[in-house]
Amino acid sequence: MTQHTEHPTREEAIKTLAGLIKDVKFAMLTVTTAEGHLKAHPMTTQQTEFDGDIWFIGGKDTEQVQCMAARPQVNVSYSDPGKNNYVSVSGVAELVEDRAKLEELWSDLYKAYFPQGIDDPNIQLIKVSAQGAEYWEGSGRMKALFQMARAAVTGKPATDMGDNATVKL
Repeated sequence: MTQHTEHPTREEAIKTLAGLIKDVKFAMLTVTTAEGHLKAHPMTTQQTEFDGDIWFIGGKDTEQVQCMAARPQVNVSYSDPGKNNYVSVSGVAELVEDRAKLEELWSDLYKAYFPQGIDDPNIQLIKVSAQGAEYWEGSGRMKALFQMARAAVTGKPATDMGDNATVKL
């Protein structure tokens, strides 16, 4: 059973979340479609320190960006199964035009999606301002496997599977 951490401060929560997501290459960004359905898309995680905002680069012509323009409430999920760490961030998406920020985030790997490079008119910066998050921080893969195996053998619940906290940001 995971322990539920009680009310970390905003600064503590941001620091914890930053540590949990900093090495996760891809996130799932979930939007609400015009029909009211939830739809998730993989997005490349930007290599910037999480400070309460999450940045992505998307295409102006995509359904995802159009959904965010109409219904900006989104969820961003991170998964690091190797470390047993999971993060779910709820927030509000904003479509941003900021050349300096684009230059900061740009990588030539994006040319696969934007053939004209950094000047491609289809590029859309997406800023997600986090409003809250929940995270599950594992106690390490080997420890978790040991706890599960012991629980299976003894019939008693696993006692130390890590921490879980819900935070407002």
